Amino acid sequence: MGSTTGPCGYLRRITTGAVALLVASSLVTACGSGDDGSDGAGGGGGAADAKGVDDGATLTMWTRAATRPQSEALVKAYNEGHKNKIELTVVPTDDYQAKVGAAAGSKDLPDLFASDVVFVPNYTSSGLFADLTERVDALPFAENLAQSHIKAGTYEDKKYVVPHTLDLSVLFYNKDLYRKAKLDPDKPPTSLSEWDRQARAVDALGSGVNGTFFGGNCGGCGVFTWWPSIWSAGEEVLNKEGTEATLDSDTAKKVYDTYRGWVRDDIVAPGAREETGTTWTGVFPKGKVGVMPMPSTTLGLMPKDLDLGVAPIPGPDGGKSTFVGGDAIGIAATSKSADQAWNFLAWSLGDKAQVDVVAANKDVVARTDLASNKYSKADPRLVTINELVADGRTPYALKFGQTFNDPNGPWLSLMRDAVFGDGASVDKDNEAVSASLAD
Repeated sequence: MGSTTGPCGYLRRITTGAVALLVASSLVTACGSGDDGSDGAGGGGGAADAKGVDDGATLTMWTRAATRPQSEALVKAYNEGHKNKIELTVVPTDDYQAKVGAAAGSKDLPDLFASDVVFVPNYTSSGLFADLTERVDALPFAENLAQSHIKAGTYEDKKYVVPHTLDLSVLFYNKDLYRKAKLDPDKPPTSLSEWDRQARAVDALGSGVNGTFFGGNCGGCGVFTWWPSIWSAGEEVLNKEGTEATLDSDTAKKVYDTYRGWVRDDIVAPGAREETGTTWTGVFPKGKVGVMPMPSTTLGLMPKDLDLGVAPIPGPDGGKSTFVGGDAIGIAATSKSADQAWNFLAWSLGDKAQVDVVAANKDVVARTDLASNKYSKADPRLVTINELVADGRTPYALKFGQTFNDPNGPWLSLMRDAVFGDGASVDKDNEAVSASLAD
């Protein structure tokens, strides 16, 4: 189970929703002010009990359609075992930001609402979420939560969200094609140079087989799958504030050079230049691609007869990392039932929910201490994915959408110039990315 939309919202063209959010942000500064008496309910996270309150309250909750399966499974399990009841509304993914923005402007947000994690900073800085700092810190497993999501939801040293669904970028490789290419099917690439060598070896098989594939006209695909190779080398792609890019580093250029070599030497499956992300995850399941980065949520959707392995995305000379995507969730600052809403959030992160609901459905658990559990142990690939959460990153930038997701944004221009051009304009393109982030 899991999202079937690839890396969640990273592939979405959300400029309309982003504009709606920017308009809403000027209207919602009162959301966290407590002028309606809600500050005590949600603010400060001052719950004496880390478990919250289960007293039969009816709670409203919104999530994106991209996370429907896991959201519905968690809500169903919670409702069956608690006095509180959650009424879940699943909103079309492309309409989600606009709906949240409109509801924020009218102070009509639900008790709980999730968000594509890269857009959480927009909501926290606009005062839409209640402060959960003390509640989160009181959890016995607080230090084991996916820290990339926690950091993305931290604003001015206060924590506003917890992980809801996780989607990681990982390498998938076709073991049957590796065997035919005389490669060891139990030794996936541990560096970008090994990835290059193995992809070329598989490509040499011919007969419609290709070494690798990527979404070359998809900014979201690029951040999701290219950036981990930079992080793996111990380098950053953005400054801490998300207002300046370092996508012109020597390491970044090594990554672009490798992809450009695949394009130049026809190692990439046909269609990469035009791929906007809509069919990107449908290429590997056909069994004709050797090794490529994929969303972890697609593992359970692969053909049963496809013998595939999973590995971390490496850097030019080694290392490992992943883009920790998915959705984070928080309590609306205007909620009158924050203690009850927290009861759901705390439960959703507990052992039973994470193992018997999330792990049972082959989704990525939100806690590093549960990476190996009774379900993932049956499939070593799931353990590999779960353990990667500790090595992952979630970038922080208020202008993420307009810079990296917009098909007319500067990041896609950098991508295409670096891989389908000669790479000579990377420095200038990086300046344009920084300008967009700081705009």
